[in-house]
Amino acid sequence: MSTSVKHREFVGEPMGDKEVTCIAGIGPTYGTKLTDAGFDKAYVLFGQYLLLKKDEDLFIEWLKETAGVTANHGKSAFNCLNEWAEQFI
Repeated sequence: MSTSVKHREFVGEPMGDKEVTCIAGIGPTYGTKLTDAGFDKAYVLFGQYLLLKKDEDLFIEWLKETAGVTANHGKSAFNCLNEWAEQFI
């Protein structure tokens, strides 16, 4: 699987207080929509990923409903958070 620079940078270090737009697949437009919905930080979106029990289909569907994220961008975000979780928890 080929990953973006954004993906590699995100999974390469602790999440800390990073903005939600630091997650692969989440750019400024989706970031604004997620922030408006209360998901302004990467760790907040990661919490939603955990609440959905790390289920790819549920998470992508939730992103579509919450921020209008496309399936492709949703998959990128899921893969980014999933790989981060495998490395750090």
